[in-house]
Amino acid sequence: MKQLMNAIIEKGFVISDGVLKVDSFLNHQIDTNLMINIGKEFAQRFKNENITRILTIETSGIAPSFIAANELNVPLVFARKKKSLTMNNDLYTSSVYSFTKQETAEISVSKNFLLPGEKVLIIDDFLANGQAALGLTNIVEQAGAEVAGIGIVIEKSFQNGRHVLEEAGYKVESLARIQSLTDGTVTFLTEQPILSN
Repeated sequence: MKQLMNAIIEKGFVISDGVLKVDSFLNHQIDTNLMINIGKEFAQRFKNENITRILTIETSGIAPSFIAANELNVPLVFARKKKSLTMNNDLYTSSVYSFTKQETAEISVSKNFLLPGEKVLIIDDFLANGQAALGLTNIVEQAGAEVAGIGIVIEKSFQNGRHVLEEAGYKVESLARIQSLTDGTVTFLTEQPILSN
């Protein structure tokens, strides 16, 4: 997706060989025009999968998921990282390790918002080692629902997340696939280096 790749080039910042900072348009400040187009792209890519619900994790996955859900005319539910006082114990839960935060969180979804037999599209902002997506697939399967696909905004293809998810039988669609962040340069998969910090 060219608009997303341009945003990574113009606004992204390589922190290290494994970390890309995109808080100026995706996971702190949000470029709403870009999010609209990202959501529409996900809806287009999964339009034939008979999606009945979209599932993401708070907070960075919510913006692109919201637009995709609106385009597909299905509900959006996000897994909570912390239980609020209003959440009872009737929950699906899974443990997820965050590469960026270097910590494990228990995510949860109310059983009222994920039903048996549903076809669920999972959307997340990043794919690195696949742990967040696997946590979400675990929740979908606890509900007796089906994972119809996994949509990723930015994939770090030099890490094993895609391999893990595809080996488990999931369809993965990533809008920007990064081959390398070596030496402060973003190299997209099958393309030449195009950004130096």
